[in-house]
Amino acid sequence: MLIKTLPKNMRPREKFLTEGPNSLSDAELLAIFLRTGIPGKSAVDLAHELLAKFGGLRQLLGADQSSFCSIKGIGKTHYIELQAAAEMIKRQMKEKLNKGKSLRNPSQVIDFFRHALRDQINENFVVLFLDCQNKVLACEDLFSGSVDQATIYPREIIRRCLKFNASAVIFGHNHPSGDARPSAEDIELTQRLKSLLLEIDVRVLDHIIIGDSEYCSFAELKKL
Repeated sequence: MLIKTLPKNMRPREKFLTEGPNSLSDAELLAIFLRTGIPGKSAVDLAHELLAKFGGLRQLLGADQSSFCSIKGIGKTHYIELQAAAEMIKRQMKEKLNKGKSLRNPSQVIDFFRHALRDQINENFVVLFLDCQNKVLACEDLFSGSVDQATIYPREIIRRCLKFNASAVIFGHNHPSGDARPSAEDIELTQRLKSLLLEIDVRVLDHIIIGDSEYCSFAELKKL
């Protein structure tokens, strides 16, 4: 059924305007990006097909171009637009931790790391640099590694702390395996970094590991 033949309150764009984005299903939201269907299939039909193939929005946004465009009626433009939307979400989260803002809620940091790291194929290590009032001085993606590890250079972290005149840091990295539990190496590295940074009067406030649907906070586990 063509979208234009549906009652207005069932058309994704009109429903978005009258009832708000929360009222739309995943398929309806996706159909707004797709805009048009193909003969015999509406944009909503195509959206349902994409979601069924990949298993949901998250998996869809993580798909490569070749896989994404393998469904008839889906092209490179659709892929670019959706990836751009996903990138805007990441940047929006980063802006919430913008320079000069004080971190008053731990969930801010967790949400940021979750959006920035959860769907990364390789292991990545991110550092938030903070002043004495826990205001964000900088956020940097410092290290990236293979599927299961990233090589961390303490000297580089120390250099960055001195550059930004940081009083504290928060570490974040992802486990591509999906398991957020810290490994023995994670614990050892964190303690080593904590000890080294204390030598230059920089506190480690937390180390957050992002898994598939879970996270691990060293501060919550009292491992700092």
